[in-house]
Amino acid sequence: MTGSSFGSEAGDSMSSGDEKNQAFIESDDVMPPHGQFNTTQKPVLKPILKPKESKPTLGTYTLIKNGKTCVRASLGVEFIVEENKTKSYFNLDPRKTRATGYCGGDKALLSLDFEGGNVQFTFYKEGNVYYVKTLKTFLNPAPPRKGSESKYYPGVMDHEKLFKADKGLSFKCKSHTTFPMSQNLWLKFVPLQIQAFDFGSGKFGKEVECWADYMKRIVPIIVGAVVVGLCLIAVLVYVLVREHRKQGYEQL
Repeated sequence: MTGSSFGSEAGDSMSSGDEKNQAFIESDDVMPPHGQFNTTQKPVLKPILKPKESKPTLGTYTLIKNGKTCVRASLGVEFIVEENKTKSYFNLDPRKTRATGYCGGDKALLSLDFEGGNVQFTFYKEGNVYYVKTLKTFLNPAPPRKGSESKYYPGVMDHEKLFKADKGLSFKCKSHTTFPMSQNLWLKFVPLQIQAFDFGSGKFGKEVECWADYMKRIVPIIVGAVVVGLCLIAVLVYVLVREHRKQGYEQL
């Protein structure tokens, strides 16, 4: 492959104290063969589903083209699998995840690959707006019991406009965001910050707040305003009643 270099690294030195893992890839619009990992010395360890849910580790992944950032995502990823009305969970480990993909003028792809699965984000740009049009994933976990059959869980959401934002801005959601990928598979992102195509300094641009975060912020304000309004109404009613009684006493 000419003119391209691929690599990943994980470290503790980040611009934000919460960001603990980071992966980079430089691309000239050529995506490496999917699922190729060096397993000559290490056995392939498939994802192990857990019976209890836990908060996923935050990882930051960046696509770089010609020395410039074209896609950046900071998120925690949780897979939720349901079999026989029983849910199991798997959290993506950024230290064992490789970012691959490509960058184009109005289309880009970020793929988070790990042994036994991946998550793909396909970005589109329309004018001054960008969004994720296709969210695709699969998970091939280890069998729940020795000797049992390993299952494959694919899922896709297509023709969507997810994480929509104006160019130069990043979409951010502190609340958990869950997507039904198939009958048996869900993807949960918590937290999530994502941006594509237009970067000023390679860092995230000004944040566009998701609806869930907006509601969490605005509802207490609305409730507080309603409580204050009710208190003012109660005080006003009390004053009016008192004045009315006072006038009645004066007439007597």
